[in-house]
Amino acid sequence: MRGLPVKFTDSGGIGAHYRQVTVGTLPDVPLLEIFNFYVDETGRSVGWWKLVHVCQRWRYIVFASQKRLRLQLCCTGDTPVRAVLDVWPALPLVVSNRCRLKRIDILDNIVDALQHHDRVCEISFWYLPGWLLGSLATMAQGPYPELTSLELRSDGESSPVLHNSFSGGSVPRLRTLVLDSVSFHGLPKLLLTASNLVQLHLHRIPNSGYISPDAMVACVLTMNNLESFILEYSSPLSHPYRASRRPPPPTRVVLPSLTHFSFHGTSEYLEEFLAQVDAPLLYSFYITFFNRPAAFDLSQLPQFISRTEKIKALTQAALDLYDHDCVIEITPSTQTRTAGEYRTLVLRVVSLGAGWQLSSLTQLCDLVWPLPSTLESLEIYKLPFGGTYSQWMELLSLFTAVKSLYLSKGIARRVVRTLQGLTRESIVMDVLPSLRNIFVEGLKPTRSVHRAIGWFVATRQPSGHPLTVDDWVP
Repeated sequence: MRGLPVKFTDSGGIGAHYRQVTVGTLPDVPLLEIFNFYVDETGRSVGWWKLVHVCQRWRYIVFASQKRLRLQLCCTGDTPVRAVLDVWPALPLVVSNRCRLKRIDILDNIVDALQHHDRVCEISFWYLPGWLLGSLATMAQGPYPELTSLELRSDGESSPVLHNSFSGGSVPRLRTLVLDSVSFHGLPKLLLTASNLVQLHLHRIPNSGYISPDAMVACVLTMNNLESFILEYSSPLSHPYRASRRPPPPTRVVLPSLTHFSFHGTSEYLEEFLAQVDAPLLYSFYITFFNRPAAFDLSQLPQFISRTEKIKALTQAALDLYDHDCVIEITPSTQTRTAGEYRTLVLRVVSLGAGWQLSSLTQLCDLVWPLPSTLESLEIYKLPFGGTYSQWMELLSLFTAVKSLYLSKGIARRVVRTLQGLTRESIVMDVLPSLRNIFVEGLKPTRSVHRAIGWFVATRQPSGHPLTVDDWVP
């Protein structure tokens, strides 16, 4: 073994000396700590392989510390499972295939691994055709008492339908569940047994896999450890019927550990869900709606935000408009950002008709009032179209608390044209009344932009609210 330099001081304290020692001279305890760090970095299911092939002593330490090192054995389509299981100790099994299958015969190895119900701790299948993923799920009827992670991703071309008997209908130790383009009729029943879930990610749920808001609330009712929840439907057809809507319950379900929630669907669905839940620690909230806000009835969303301390305290916004969607991202100021958590509220509307982006953004901001009236910083980025004077007036008038306005190079001319169109001082003070600073991207704004901003600054001067104009480097 290669010698490692170790520094020590002699007993007389006269000076520091170095000597060469080998890893082989280290006692078992520090050596085990090194092993733990190594397998943590390289993976619990693969990192230990090299260690046990170094020498007999290392092999003994590793296998004597299976629980301490949390050793696992990875079984993929290329793994000769029957031969491997005869060689190694009875370690927990990770059954995984994260690449597109090129040979159908390698499925035999995956099926062999799934038969060891009492040892399978993780199941992860990616990019599989719907029919194949459905067949594998049929073979995995369990139960799997040691299963802690389940991830099933279809190739997206066809959505498999999983049977109610998948995994035996009980997953008491499950901590991570990820489904992508999968229709699982027995999911509500399964989730009722998954009270230890930390991550629940349901991506692109097909219409055939629709779960009502009431049923979803019942699913998360006992998930006190749930930290990350993603609920995404693939179509606006997945929505509750208006006739089925009921008044909000007198008491709400509290999700005490939830910090991240991402939703993609209809406003009706989100409204019914938020009316029944509270998430006091939530600091990351992503919302995507399918259609224009004009059709929305969002009364529960602002109430939910008002009950979430870290979301309602956000102070700066960035607006982005594209050809087919519009986005507003609200975050804390740089001075108030908390290390270790990215606090944000993102509102997005997709599938917009041409010309609706700006008015839709205004409606969306207005629907989550009073957030716009508490934001102190506003960034507006390049847009693919101009928008009318009245549309810009309506949008800017919402942000009554904004003190700093940031304009990207592509949008500065359009915004200042709106400011230039303000002909009376009373109207000038109605738009961005708290504004103190304007930042424009680029060292030298065009002459027309410079003139318009100068006029706006001069008009605001007599009001006792002087403005400063500076460069902005995004």
